Amino acid sequence: MSKAVERSSRVGRAPVDILDGVKVEISGQVTKVTGPKGSLEMTVVDGITVAQEGSQLLVSASDSDRRSRGMHGMTRSLLQNMVNGVSKGFQKDLEVKGVGYRAQVKGKDLVLYLGRSHEDVFGIPDGIKIEVGKDQRNISISGIDRQLVGETAAAIRALRPPEPYKGKGVRYVGEYVRMKEGKAGK
Repeated sequence: MSKAVERSSRVGRAPVDILDGVKVEISGQVTKVTGPKGSLEMTVVDGITVAQEGSQLLVSASDSDRRSRGMHGMTRSLLQNMVNGVSKGFQKDLEVKGVGYRAQVKGKDLVLYLGRSHEDVFGIPDGIKIEVGKDQRNISISGIDRQLVGETAAAIRALRPPEPYKGKGVRYVGEYVRMKEGKAGK
């Protein structure tokens, strides 16, 4: 029989540095981070405590609860993303490839022409800013919430993922698309 070894998260033990211009308010289980780009709020799960010491945030978990030990590192990473988001922001870039494929912003919607008989209209969520390059093929998604930026980029890419024969579709900038050969002719 083996003894259960008590472990704590390596990620969770590292402090979160609070950058200049960022203010953190902790009240009970709610942590609010405010910076030059906006503010974000997170409710921390039971068993996790967040404390501010000087210009650092320390995250600790109760060792008795398995769930809180599992959430320890993730909570620390979410707090780090909040601090980075309100100070610098996050950005994802997409590119549209294909003949006649293009994108444009119309009001609160992103309109994509992706080789279909109709245009795809994507509603831009609150807290997200989308810009389209002059060539109408580069889409830049930015915001302070890392998860929302990533989900928005993934949802736009899912409208027409790159296909493996010609590479047509929406892809992340720098994404490698594995290409296949077509059918061998006679």
